[in-house]
Amino acid sequence: MPGSATLEAEVTHVSKHGFWLLLGGEELSVPFSEFPWFKKATIEQLSEVQRPTPNHLYWPQLDVDLAVESIRNPGAFPLMSKAAA
Repeated sequence: MPGSATLEAEVTHVSKHGFWLLLGGEELSVPFSEFPWFKKATIEQLSEVQRPTPNHLYWPQLDVDLAVESIRNPGAFPLMSKAAA
């Protein structure tokens, strides 16, 4: 029985300003200023990213879901979080 197809997502670099994701042939910057819930995450938590569909990313250890388009164009998406401020 063949396994289910998965799409690749990989964290390629982490700095004090953010991290970079490789999605297929595209590399995207994820700045902590735009995505603050990642700022205190460990490298292990950041690196465990899943891409269940071409436009959906999920970090299970952080319980964070993002649309790929929100990383490409963060200004078009207001910050939404259930976490206390």
